[in-house]
Amino acid sequence: MHFPSFLRPRALAVVAIAAFAGAAFAQGGYPNKTITIVVPYPAGGSNDTFARQVAKELGDQLKQPVIIDNRPGASGNTGTGQVAKAAPDGYTLVAVSSSMTTNAAVQSKLPFDPVKGLAPVAMFAKGPFIVAVNNEFPARTPAELIAAIKAKPGQYNYASSGSGSVNQFGTELLKAKVGDLQIAHIPYKGMGPAVTDLVGNQTQLLISSGPSLLPMVRAGKLRAVGITSLKPSPIAPDLTPISTAVPGYEFELWWGLLAPAGTPPDVVAKLNGAVNQILAKPEISASFLREGAIATPLTPAQFGAVIADDVERWKKLAKQQNITAD
Repeated sequence: MHFPSFLRPRALAVVAIAAFAGAAFAQGGYPNKTITIVVPYPAGGSNDTFARQVAKELGDQLKQPVIIDNRPGASGNTGTGQVAKAAPDGYTLVAVSSSMTTNAAVQSKLPFDPVKGLAPVAMFAKGPFIVAVNNEFPARTPAELIAAIKAKPGQYNYASSGSGSVNQFGTELLKAKVGDLQIAHIPYKGMGPAVTDLVGNQTQLLISSGPSLLPMVRAGKLRAVGITSLKPSPIAPDLTPISTAVPGYEFELWWGLLAPAGTPPDVVAKLNGAVNQILAKPEISASFLREGAIATPLTPAQFGAVIADDVERWKKLAKQQNITAD
């Protein structure tokens, strides 16, 4: 840019001030309007519960409204795909769970790329699953569970909330780790009927989240024989890890926040820092724990590595165990 000599000092000062103001706006101007967090599931589920808790705190921290927009459909793919196509400006986000990565393993035509099409912002929490049997099943410990199934190969069934569901992945991972565990899969249309038939001994085994199973266990209608974390978990500290009988077996669900790919790194960093501050609050950790999850602050890079690793791992397991979607 050329200025006459007599205007040059003043012009350069104006340019410098403008540049400084632009940089300051880029760093501190976000957010300056309402942020929308899309929950790609109906209201009331774990994704919705965690997203609403974080949204309230996030709005207080960022001094802007943060609203929840439930857009269910196609096992979470509809809402997530819409966010992947949204403007990458930090004002449209999506709250997902690790079912996004199991979906990617069994569905070849997702409306988004789970690794390249979305920017990891922050993980909310992780939580192990409960391994439950009906009261007639002859097992009370992880070792007894494996021994009982091996004693009657092909005579027992396990339930899931549907073909290609996280419940199926968790059980098929157990079968793959053991190597010769012959138990048939019975898929249901949702967790409700799966639990009902487990209680009624139509099926004998179900691996699912704490909120899905622990109320029935505490009521004496089901028996919990273990938990899917490598070590004892505060989710259910009295339960023995299945890994004590099946070395290396670990299966945990996670929840987190994503943005469209291309969202500016400084915006992602600001959101990540705010979410991680929220997760450090004792009342948030306690609330998550009641929902069967442990608050898990990560950097965007760490969260991205979890997503990429899970997609690859579940694709291999789906091929090995012949897991397919409905």
